[in-house]
Amino acid sequence: MRQPHTADATTYAVNLRMRGDARALIDCAAKSRGKSRTEFMIDAALRSAEEALLDQALVRVDAETYAQFVAILDQPPDSEGFKRLMNVRKPWAP
Repeated sequence: MRQPHTADATTYAVNLRMRGDARALIDCAAKSRGKSRTEFMIDAALRSAEEALLDQALVRVDAETYAQFVAILDQPPDSEGFKRLMNVRKPWAP
């Protein structure tokens, strides 16, 4: 959903105040991705903005299509991949 790059390359300053521990965490994450703090924060903010707008999207379908969709959701997953996934040790479980 990102807007296509246009010829308008105007940039604007955005000033943020944050705690030192938050800044250090962002710096560490940015470094792990090979990005500057600014690049990392812009990417994260754009992703969050896109998600917020996509959450507002309304998809309209006719009654028959909706019934088919609900029927598919009601079917239990029945694949080897799903069974393997459910049997994997959860990192948060002891």
